[in-house]
Amino acid sequence: MTTNPHITGIGFTTADADAAAHFFETTLGFQRGDTLVVEPGPYTQLVSLPGSQLKLVRLHLGAETLELTEVLHLGDGLRPGRPIPADSRSCDLWFQHICIVVSDLEAASARARQAIAEDSLVGVSSAPQTLPDWNTAAAGIQAFKFRDPEGHNLELLQFPPDKGEARWHPSQPTSGPFLGIDHSALSVADTPRSCRFYDGLLGLKLGGDGVNSGPTQDGLDGLQDTRVRITGHRCPMGAGVECLNYQPPNSGRPKPVDQGAQDLAHWQIRLRVADLDRIATTAEAFGGQPLHGGVIELGRQAALVGSERALQLADPDGHQLQLLQA
Repeated sequence: MTTNPHITGIGFTTADADAAAHFFETTLGFQRGDTLVVEPGPYTQLVSLPGSQLKLVRLHLGAETLELTEVLHLGDGLRPGRPIPADSRSCDLWFQHICIVVSDLEAASARARQAIAEDSLVGVSSAPQTLPDWNTAAAGIQAFKFRDPEGHNLELLQFPPDKGEARWHPSQPTSGPFLGIDHSALSVADTPRSCRFYDGLLGLKLGGDGVNSGPTQDGLDGLQDTRVRITGHRCPMGAGVECLNYQPPNSGRPKPVDQGAQDLAHWQIRLRVADLDRIATTAEAFGGQPLHGGVIELGRQAALVGSERALQLADPDGHQLQLLQA
């Protein structure tokens, strides 16, 4: 059992990393960090884009890192990237988002709501929602969901005083309403199967587990007759993973088998683990799938991720994680 899983970054593919970074800086309070140009080598093999040149832009909010990946040059024989399907829904099994915790949802969502009103952004939620009192585990949580200019899903969330980690209730005033990333949520088809993968294989710990439904959830997700089982998986510290299992009539479409890192729907969670080789050899027994040749020695490109060895791994629904040897 791995003893110290830790998410070091969450990221997605973008058609224009600088434009995407500007959006996250101006609309969501992120601070820009490193910009790296990645030449063809072990890292591009790791993400199954051999021969490609990539641009990585890292953004920071609180203690968390968001990494934007742009394909500057696609390797020979690789197909071009595809946009996110315009009809994507939260229940589709390629769905993933980051949950950005805020101290004041009304203020934090104002700019996005104005852009939605002007048709320059796409909204998911009909309006900011407050989860009802009957839902004891989530009562009082306020949330709002929308998409960035390329269609990547985002959630703003405010915890009431009795919920959330201490870091989401700072004792001193912050410079703005945006505090950090609590988790990345992804749609799954089978909750017990995902629990075996995230907890049994990767060593995360089961967090909250409950079912949300009713008009508030409809308004939050932009669906009808919503019933979704929400299961959290936490690292000892930092961001976690949240699995969303939508029930009929909102059973989602499977992730395309040929979705690649050049596609804008591609997300990845970078997770540092203590026992990379054990995970690589036992992943299939837990529903996972090692990708692109298994564990890769990064050699001269190790500094890109802070580890000599890495494994690209798909979870049971095809969501990708990039595991680093601690």
